[in-house]
Amino acid sequence: MSEAGEDVARILAGLAEKARRASRSLARTSEDTRNLALSEAAKALRERSGEIVVANQQDLAALSEDRNAAFRDRLTLTTERIEGMARGLEDVARLPDPVGRILAEWDRPNGLHFRRVATPLGVIGMIYESRPNVGADAAALCIKSGNAVILRGGGESLHSARAIQAAMEDGLRAAGLDEACVQILPSADRALVGAMLQASGQIDLIIPRGGKSLVERVQREARVPVLAHADGLNHTYVHASADPAMARKVLLDAKMRRTGVCGATETLLIDAAIAPTLLPLLVQDLGAKGCAFRADDRARAIVPTLEAAWADDFRTEWLDSVLSIAVVDGVEDALDHIARHGSSHTEAIIAENAEAAAEFLNGTDSAVVMWNASTQFCDGGEFGFGAEIGIATGRMHARGPVGLEQLTCYRYEVIGTGQVRG
Repeated sequence: MSEAGEDVARILAGLAEKARRASRSLARTSEDTRNLALSEAAKALRERSGEIVVANQQDLAALSEDRNAAFRDRLTLTTERIEGMARGLEDVARLPDPVGRILAEWDRPNGLHFRRVATPLGVIGMIYESRPNVGADAAALCIKSGNAVILRGGGESLHSARAIQAAMEDGLRAAGLDEACVQILPSADRALVGAMLQASGQIDLIIPRGGKSLVERVQREARVPVLAHADGLNHTYVHASADPAMARKVLLDAKMRRTGVCGATETLLIDAAIAPTLLPLLVQDLGAKGCAFRADDRARAIVPTLEAAWADDFRTEWLDSVLSIAVVDGVEDALDHIARHGSSHTEAIIAENAEAAAEFLNGTDSAVVMWNASTQFCDGGEFGFGAEIGIATGRMHARGPVGLEQLTCYRYEVIGTGQVRG
């Protein structure tokens, strides 16, 4: 290993050792103490709001001009968004304690009583990109679930991430907890990410939150267990039975509320039976908000001004004001399109027909499926989780938003009355 590599390894080992020590003490704290840390951190976010905005402005000023508006929006922090972060911490504090839950218990004929009890994972490595609020969400969920966390934000958000980190440390200190419960890497050096991925025995779980290239790198290089999420290549399917006014309202929100979030709809699937009358209206609504389109031949036959889609367009997570459009023949055709092009993240159907909705909901392996609701509700706060670290998905094991329960594992407790096996 080179001298530079040894330095990186030492830095990571030092952080991990402090995190391990902090995680052991945090796991033994009361729920009231952990909640106090979150409440005090929320207070600190509000008090430091001006500092955080200034730090964020430094990040925005350094952002290269080729970054699109959606990326800039993900990076931007305002006083309103900081207030939302603070409320998120308070929401997490109000949630039931995930640690110490009895998941199952039973007795054996030998008189032993067995319990499966929820316990923290230990040390979590959180790697995220442009959205600095993820650092606060991750810290909150980890504190509440008794885990220490090492944060690595994107290079574009480094000043913002450090300012948020300072507020989290304020909360930990106020509650008498070890500040090493929440640490942040000292620089955006990509070599430090590599060290995190190789830190088997030092970090217990890596969670990447970002684009496809980040997730692929983590999965390719990690020697630590990974809880990965797929692209947010989400579909909204408008069934022939859909209420047109509802479809217009829901799709507009699903695509345009915030185009750069992972819950945004990227593809509209519309039933051929309703497309001639409804598609022009949907295009009109979205176009008025600045949306561009990539459409298949059947959609362009109805609205000739639509730009033609290339094959890869239906496999693209736009994260921008662009929508792919395809006309389909019923639920089965919609499900087939999703199976071929989707990422198993979030799908929605707009339909008045309950049988069609049930067929759709049961026919996809995505982590989240919705009926008559915007895909932008795919968010841990909206699920009642207070916050989320990410949307973990996979074709073999769909999980959905990662909240408190997903950050615990379990131990077995065996209670006897002096039994021996002699």
